[in-house]
Amino acid sequence: MNIDILREEIASDEGCVLNLYNDHLNYKTFGIGHLVKKSDPEYNMPLGTPVSRKRVNTVFAEDMNMCVADCKRWTSDFDNLPEEVQHILCNMMFNMGYTRLSKFSKLKASIEKGNWKTASKEMKASKWYTQVTNRADRLVKRMESVGE
Repeated sequence: MNIDILREEIASDEGCVLNLYNDHLNYKTFGIGHLVKKSDPEYNMPLGTPVSRKRVNTVFAEDMNMCVADCKRWTSDFDNLPEEVQHILCNMMFNMGYTRLSKFSKLKASIEKGNWKTASKEMKASKWYTQVTNRADRLVKRMESVGE
C-alpha cells in the first residue's frame, strides 16, 4: 500500500485546521482530523487555541499508524486486499475509528468475500453515509469500481 498517497487522500478529505475546534459531532479536534484525547496536552485547552504545524504532523503520523493497525485488526486479510480497497478502508477507519467501523459487519463480510459491489451498497446504507455524504459518496464510487 502506498502510504504517501493514502496520507494525501485522508489529508484532502479531512482538511487541516491549525487550532482547536469542535468537529461536526461536537468533539474537540485539531489538525488533520485528530480527535483530542485525554492524554493530549491540548485536552484542557480552550477552543481556538493555535496548534503548530509540527504538532499536527506528529499527531497525523501517529494517527495514520493507528489507522492502518486498526484496519489490520478489523480484517485479518487486509494486506492481501486490493490497494484501492485498503485505501478506502483506511479512509473510513480514520474518519470513524475502530469502534464505529467494527459495527459494519455486513461490509466486513462483503470485503472478505471480495464482493466490492455489495460492499459499496453496505457503505451507502449507513448512518456514516448520511453524516459525511460527499466523502462517503466518493469512497462508495471508488469501491464500486474496484475490479472493473
